[in-house]
Amino acid sequence: MAASGAVLRLTSAADGFSFGAYHAPPGNARQGGLVLIQEIFGVTDHIRELADGYAEAGYEVIAPSLYDRLEPGFEADYGAESVAKGAGYSQATPWDQVQGDLQATIDALAGPVFVAGYCWGGTAAWLAACRCDRVAAASCYYGRRIPELLAETPRCPTILHFGKKDASIPQQTVEAIGAAHPDLPIYLYDAGHGFNSDRRADYDADSARLARLRTLQLFQRSSGVRAEH
Repeated sequence: MAASGAVLRLTSAADGFSFGAYHAPPGNARQGGLVLIQEIFGVTDHIRELADGYAEAGYEVIAPSLYDRLEPGFEADYGAESVAKGAGYSQATPWDQVQGDLQATIDALAGPVFVAGYCWGGTAAWLAACRCDRVAAASCYYGRRIPELLAETPRCPTILHFGKKDASIPQQTVEAIGAAHPDLPIYLYDAGHGFNSDRRADYDADSARLARLRTLQLFQRSSGVRAEH
């Protein structure tokens, strides 16, 4: 499916850096704004398709390119070399910097503004829920690095999605997150890491549909606006 959005430029108030972002306008009655946060692979065709899918449900979506300081417009495939490069970029991107870029993205959207993130972006979505202003709700998909920010507490309704077969996120890690934040819904799926991406071997269509449904229901509950499923 061809992407239907456009590229725009945003500027972080934290350091004045200008970065790219994919913008998908709502396909029907606007339900709110959505910051959609990339995996370690960058703002890829998959991320743009996810953005377009949420736009069809009525959300104005912006997917910021959060590695632009390291490599503008970075997009990787799923080969070993690309995975290593994307993982390296994620380690070289400080959370404080991510916070500034996400706040700039949030500020570019009229409210209510929601956040959804995948893989590395799942942790970044947690960060936004904890630190950023004007976030109405957040949906965090398999955020492996959430334990780095476990002492911080989301300031908005937040849900987490993990795969029971995810070798990169042991169940002990998920249990530790739940123990630290017992009031947050944590959903477990009979799937592995990256189950939401149809580009990955661990893709599980049923889990992806259910997680998306729960995400849209969260956004609906947190805005008072009817969301399409």
